[in-house]
Amino acid sequence: MSLMDSAREVREVAYAPYSKFKVGAAVRGASGAIYRGCNVENVAYPEGTCAEAGAIAAMVAAGETELVEVAVIADSPSPVPPCGGCRQKLAEFGKGDTPVLLGTVAGQTMETTIQELLPGRFDADHMRNAE
Repeated sequence: MSLMDSAREVREVAYAPYSKFKVGAAVRGASGAIYRGCNVENVAYPEGTCAEAGAIAAMVAAGETELVEVAVIADSPSPVPPCGGCRQKLAEFGKGDTPVLLGTVAGQTMETTIQELLPGRFDADHMRNAE
């Protein structure tokens, strides 16, 4: 199963009763394993969880801390990029050149990278002088 197929499959179980906007995400860890996440809404909107965050949490829970590929899918007219918070989360666990494939349920795709999604990213190098 491809990474996008995995994201497509998990999208179907997203919990989105308020927005009706289901999103699925899959990340491939450095080991080659695939971790999936879907958006989980809450009636108190800020308390929901994005699909990308769920996939990253599954990866970390499995003991991995490096992702090497990302796929995100939604039912939208064009591929939907991750929100700003998820871009930073992806940057925490992936390198700038990590490929990110964005897709629609109709089959449209867009290829990008973490660097293109989040130029000027804040990373651990900025924390070097913190004591």
